[in-house]
Amino acid sequence: MSQQLMGWDDTIVALATPPGIGAIGVIRVSGKKAIEVVNALFPSKDLQQQPSHTLHVGLLKTGATVLDEVVISLFKNPRSYTGEDVIEISSHGSPFVQEKIIQAIVTRGVRLAKPGEFTQRAFLNGKLDLAQAEAVADLIASNTEASRKAALHNMRGGFSSDLSELREQLIRFSAMIELELDFSQEDVEFADRSQLNDLIGNLTIAVQKLLHSFQLGNVIRNGVQVAIIGKPNAGKSTLLNTLLNENRAIVSDIAGTTRDTVEEVLNIDGILFRLIDTAGIREHTHDVIESIGVEKSLEKMRAADIVLYLFDVNNTTVAELEAIVQQFKQEAIPYLLVGNKADVNVQASSAFTAFPDAIYISAKENHGVEALKKSLIARTISGDIHTEATIVTNARHYEALQKLATALNDVQQGLDTHVPGDLLALDIRQCLHYLGTITGQITNEDQLDFIFSKFCIGK
Repeated sequence: MSQQLMGWDDTIVALATPPGIGAIGVIRVSGKKAIEVVNALFPSKDLQQQPSHTLHVGLLKTGATVLDEVVISLFKNPRSYTGEDVIEISSHGSPFVQEKIIQAIVTRGVRLAKPGEFTQRAFLNGKLDLAQAEAVADLIASNTEASRKAALHNMRGGFSSDLSELREQLIRFSAMIELELDFSQEDVEFADRSQLNDLIGNLTIAVQKLLHSFQLGNVIRNGVQVAIIGKPNAGKSTLLNTLLNENRAIVSDIAGTTRDTVEEVLNIDGILFRLIDTAGIREHTHDVIESIGVEKSLEKMRAADIVLYLFDVNNTTVAELEAIVQQFKQEAIPYLLVGNKADVNVQASSAFTAFPDAIYISAKENHGVEALKKSLIARTISGDIHTEATIVTNARHYEALQKLATALNDVQQGLDTHVPGDLLALDIRQCLHYLGTITGQITNEDQLDFIFSKFCIGK
């Protein structure tokens, strides 16, 4: 899909660095008039006569008015990020100065860029495929080493390479089956059905592996929601403060101190754990505000990826824990039992031998907290976050892979039941279609607008 067909053969401009005061700001201009327009504002040198990938220092002026002293980065098509002529203007970081420069460029027939439009043009000009383009946004949004590494792997074509290999093998067999249809009167088979059967089996395994990686990918991209649940005064707020190494939640001996949920983020081994300290759950309270807090606690518990149930080892009975565990199992809620205040009575934990997976800590004294962190990782992460293999992190890709798995199953059933070649070809085309929607060989303008609208302006 070319830019001309989409009406995108004009020139765009946007601030590429975050808005606000800083040392410098970068203004990006892309399109066929980029060099011409900026050249008219840059009397120091004729940019149109300069080679690509060069830097130029000078004054930026509109008429007799000096806008700023800037550094011009010049990239000529097709050797640029977008595949078009691109100018990047490094100005001083005054929002006022940046706005004056952008206004001067806009008055010369350049329009303001939409969110993600530079990357969208890079995709349309074949500089990167759709999966790589989406990885650009993921890399910008990455906030842990694991999310950075996964996004960079995909942006550099790791995921696309895996899909391309699958697609090439399918296309090869699809072509042979299509050839059979041209010779349908001859009753010949150009495609070896046994080889196709092996191929579909291998592709199914590869797709299932990618689908399975999404659980880890979702954790890498979005983190893990952890609801800290327990009775009043179990030490939930103390545990939150200990995990964060700061006094984030109010701590007191008064039951019901925490009235609302308190949410914070903790990075454990490259994974973000979104910790939610909830109001203590007790069945009977006459405090209206506390009652609302308890309801919120129950909502957070059911929405969490895992519930960390904290209990005081000194005043909790085995029967109470058994009832709690039974509730978690009935509602299929992942949980981790954590016995707190083990420092008060170190023998108390021996009473809970029926719960061998429970962790015993002293949140106040910071004992056993590291073991708790390791247990959280073990309970929520399935797979190696440091792997070099492709990890699916995008929900759109996951949905397309699910449909691909179904289509592959249809091909397999067709082979097993010896369906005619024309029906087999239809099923293989479906497989190719779903692969194409991931990398962008098959797409439409509405889909592109939706995907790139989630990007930041200037990228």
